[in-house]
Amino acid sequence: MPAALLAAVAVLAAAGGCAAATAGGPQPAPPVPAPARAELGRADVDAWLDGLVPAAMDRAGIAGGVVSVVQDGRVLTARGYGDARLGPDRAPVDPDRTLFRVGSVSKVLTATAVLQLAGQGRIDLDADVRRYLDFDLPQRFDTPITMRHLLTHTAGFEGRIRGLIAFDDRPADLRTALATDPPEQVFAPGSTPAYSNYGYGLAGYVVERVAGIPFEDYVQRNVIDRAGMDSASFAQPLPGGLRERLSDAFTGSDGPPMPFETISPAPAGSLAASATDMARFATALLDGRLLDPATGALMQRPGLDASALGELAQGPRMALGLFDESRNGTRILGHGGDTDFFHSHLQLYPDSRTAVFVSLNSSGTGGSDTLDLRNAVLEGFADRYFPAASPPAAAAAAAPDGAAALAGTYEAARAPFSTFTSALSLTGQTTVTPRPDGTVVISPGPASVHPAAYEQVRPGVWREIGGQRTLSTRTADGRVEAIGYESAFTLLRIGSARDAGTAVPVLVGSVLLLVASLLAWPLGAVARRRYRAAAPAPLGRTDRILHGLTRGAVVAALVALAGWAASIATIASLGEVPFAVLQVLQVAQWAALLGVVPALLGVGSAVRAGAGRGRVAGRVVQLVALAGTGWIAVAFGLLSSSLSY
Repeated sequence: MPAALLAAVAVLAAAGGCAAATAGGPQPAPPVPAPARAELGRADVDAWLDGLVPAAMDRAGIAGGVVSVVQDGRVLTARGYGDARLGPDRAPVDPDRTLFRVGSVSKVLTATAVLQLAGQGRIDLDADVRRYLDFDLPQRFDTPITMRHLLTHTAGFEGRIRGLIAFDDRPADLRTALATDPPEQVFAPGSTPAYSNYGYGLAGYVVERVAGIPFEDYVQRNVIDRAGMDSASFAQPLPGGLRERLSDAFTGSDGPPMPFETISPAPAGSLAASATDMARFATALLDGRLLDPATGALMQRPGLDASALGELAQGPRMALGLFDESRNGTRILGHGGDTDFFHSHLQLYPDSRTAVFVSLNSSGTGGSDTLDLRNAVLEGFADRYFPAASPPAAAAAAAPDGAAALAGTYEAARAPFSTFTSALSLTGQTTVTPRPDGTVVISPGPASVHPAAYEQVRPGVWREIGGQRTLSTRTADGRVEAIGYESAFTLLRIGSARDAGTAVPVLVGSVLLLVASLLAWPLGAVARRRYRAAAPAPLGRTDRILHGLTRGAVVAALVALAGWAASIATIASLGEVPFAVLQVLQVAQWAALLGVVPALLGVGSAVRAGAGRGRVAGRVVQLVALAGTGWIAVAFGLLSSSLSY
């Protein structure tokens, strides 16, 4: 079996079996008294950050990071930690001068630009967005896509990976990136939160069309410059003076610097800025310097209600460009952002004109290192300076039937669905396991890599035990079909055909049988020579043709699966796969599927001819293996007419 296929099968097998190990689940955390509120002043914030961040970075293998805090319309503090350069040219992080790529935090500036034009009456948030475009935007549903849908991640687009991050200095033209092979619309607009970089690319292009100047120029003049961000830019590559100030990016604190990441579409994530720049932006947004009062208030309100979202509206809802990240009863709006190597988050406390920004220039040594560190800063800040006035209300009595309705396997709504990359869902599924006390264990927990326990607090709403995350659910026929979390993300129930617990054993078993069937002929010949056994009776001409076609299909199946595994692994690491390669793989996959016909006829031929049990069994093995790979191909889009990704 090719090495790439072996590696992929191992990963898929691990993904299929991970849920069983967590069936016992985490136990509820014991109640703790609410902490006293610390004084939000520079001395205390600096001391707290200095005691937390450097040690956490060292443990996680993160080279450098920044944190800035805003209070009452001024930059309270900006702290730099670790290094922006390593090796002989080592340079420490300077929070005022060192630039970080902030990833999807860029979307907050894009939303601000949209809302500026909406406040001027130049963009209608509830009009069909196609009125502003100069290319065709295919839609599957009668409900038009509006700017409100784009800003709340509810336009209905599936996820796409190709071109999102490239390691060169050739930025994609915004219109070309959006108009060429747009993603499929898989949900009715407004119905299902499904985070979409493409959607924010469209929003930025509408800004460009309405303003009559390139998006990067508009946001530079009307958002960045007006906010006093003197070293921030969406430009790719960065202008020379700023490029020299950009922190290197690392996988870990002992690795070499990584290449510059070109983000496409740019409005979704290309901003580079210093910690002080981001503090100034937060200040300008909170002070009303970027948006008039009515539009600023609109930005902070949930963008959709139950008339669109249905039961999912009971949970946290997306504002226009900002997530509801409230904690301890305090209203908090925010947005995170990740490139391959930079990891950032911005949170706004509108009612106290406070903000926190954190960014890291390395991915760390573990899968959740950067997420854990950011949560330690953001949640720790909220708990220290805005603690809960009283403990959370007790949950309603647990209802076992509610847990049973939630139980099952789910996949992310932002995933690809219409192409071969839907196979990526095999490594990212979520399982919900009910417990006798009416609570559930979700593995991995939403917005986490760790399992988490949840209790039902009212019909359709679940709260993390020992935490503050809240989930909302949408039901159909008495069973939960969708779980909403973190404002712009949804988990969708999947059927058994796509369930990793079923699909992975079928895939692994089919591959093993295919390999065994190919090895049986040469190994049998060697065994007969060694033991001087008689060769099996010769096959008839028709039988030989059927057997040859079946063998060809077996080879085609192994070639296709190995190729898909290697291609999907490359795509998952943001590499490019030529379409010609994908076309060859799809031809091989079709040949494998069509091989089921001669395999079935070959079994019948062998039975009618009175062939021995061994020969008949071998034919049956080939038939079963080809049928198994055909099932996988149909379930995960390996035969899709589209080769987009």
